[in-house]
Amino acid sequence: MKTASVMVLAIGLLSTGCVSQKKYKELQGRYSSLQSTSQSRISDLEKKNQDCNSDLSAARARVNSLEDQLTSERSNLLSLQSALDKCLTSAGQGNVNISKLVDEINASNKYIQHLVNLKNKSDSLNMVLTNNLTRSLSREELKDVDVQVLKGVVYISLSDNMLYKSGDYQISERAGETLSKIAKIITDYKDYEVLIEGNTDNVPISRPNIRNNWDLSTLRASSVVQALQNEYGVDPKRMTAGGRGEYNPVADNDTEAGRMKNRRTQIIITPKLDQFMDLIEKGPNEQKS
Repeated sequence: MKTASVMVLAIGLLSTGCVSQKKYKELQGRYSSLQSTSQSRISDLEKKNQDCNSDLSAARARVNSLEDQLTSERSNLLSLQSALDKCLTSAGQGNVNISKLVDEINASNKYIQHLVNLKNKSDSLNMVLTNNLTRSLSREELKDVDVQVLKGVVYISLSDNMLYKSGDYQISERAGETLSKIAKIITDYKDYEVLIEGNTDNVPISRPNIRNNWDLSTLRASSVVQALQNEYGVDPKRMTAGGRGEYNPVADNDTEAGRMKNRRTQIIITPKLDQFMDLIEKGPNEQKS
């Protein structure tokens, strides 16, 4: 937008004879430099987008792995219990084998309980976070904010109309109060990572220095990250900005209502996976020592 203004000014002045050819070339050079800088920033944002999508996929895979592990352990418990029942009803089985099976069942039960406790703890923290945020929002704000917990991850979806002007990526004044409430929740829950993800509908955009919906969604996510950092003091090391363009719809783009739902920015809050995986890998006995 700034580079376009410089070029327009230069053309206007030259056409009216108010500036020399040298001055025009100087302004044209400034325009080219600003345009190059803008393209470089967009490329950096797109790379960060790819990285954050990879991190989110890994997070979802690890959560699914935990659920599979829990299912496997329960199946193992049933097998051990069945083996013990057969052992108890069979004549001539020694007490040593029975004792060993009992020990294995007890150990399996212990680890299952450990996994259940971890999942319950994560679910409880997510529920408290969600309730605290929902209670802090007004009835009017809740029309533009949707909060959900899916597979251990908190999704805060903010409508396009509330955050930005149409086709723009600058944060509107209207969004300030809502973002401040979200920032307080993020600050209170320090052991969570935060991914800001921009999404658009499939209507092509034509704006200076914005090539397509990929650019727009990434710039919007970056604007939210910078607002949370600069205006509300959220630690930037905890946040990642990414854009998914038009390729992550939640509704049909053939209707205006569907397109409105697809134009959204999501704040995705997840536990820090390195700490969570450390707890999973340690057995109950290790954590007590």
